[in-house]
Amino acid sequence: MSTGLTPVKPPENELLIITGMSGAGRTTAAHALEDLGWYVVEGLPPELITTVMDLISRHPGSVEKLAVVVDVRTRRLFTGILEALAQVRAAGITYRMLFLDASDDLLVRRFEQGRRPHPLQGSGRILDGISAERELLSETKAKAEIVVDTTDLNVHGLAKAISDLFVDDGPIQLRMNVMSFGFKYGVPADANFVADVRFVANPHWVPELRPLTGLDTQVSDYVMNNEGVGEFIARYVEALQPVLEGYRRENKHYGTIAVGCTGGKHRSVAIAEELARRLDQMPNVVVNTIHRDLGRE
Repeated sequence: MSTGLTPVKPPENELLIITGMSGAGRTTAAHALEDLGWYVVEGLPPELITTVMDLISRHPGSVEKLAVVVDVRTRRLFTGILEALAQVRAAGITYRMLFLDASDDLLVRRFEQGRRPHPLQGSGRILDGISAERELLSETKAKAEIVVDTTDLNVHGLAKAISDLFVDDGPIQLRMNVMSFGFKYGVPADANFVADVRFVANPHWVPELRPLTGLDTQVSDYVMNNEGVGEFIARYVEALQPVLEGYRRENKHYGTIAVGCTGGKHRSVAIAEELARRLDQMPNVVVNTIHRDLGRE
């Protein structure tokens, strides 16, 4: 059993079973694994694990990393978890088990703050439900390869701990969306950063460029040759570097940079393309380019 945070990179196609005390952070752990590229199934009765694995085996390459969250919310079905896992082993399926735990005091506070009953408390107190769950899970915890105590971890701390345990070799990749848009259609609601490039001369007023878009070389050259544009992009990328490093420290894997001009056809498109090109050259950054309003005029 491991209680530290030594990386435990699993073999390809290995199954990870996530279980533990209610309120100890199973959902947070599941979301952190999804950010790392795992396919996560929550609330699955243990008896269905082999069924899911059989389904995946029929589609080779469809799922390389599967995590299954099982917990006492399945009530009577959960009592068969050890028998179900024995069947998984007998079927030749390799798995690891991650068990999340926390102190009784902390679990009580979390349930009180959420104003929800413990799934096993019945007509008793929250602490009664926690005690019943500990007894039910005692043997399961003893068989877990990885145990993480979340008592002193907040949501971000737990997500980082899971990333430290299960991230592939090398730094976490950041997935950045670079989106062009037109201000007259509204600022994207999901933008983490907004760059206003309406300071650039508008190709719309050049008759031969008006029907073209920022994806066309003539427009792109016109925009990029405007005074101050090159410096703007260079400084913007430079300013983003400590932000992206901060994202990694805070276990944030996604971000959206919105680049806006009036209509989202010329300037924002050309500059978004160049910004995406430069970001894509940064280590461990994966860039997706979106032109939200292109074609709306």
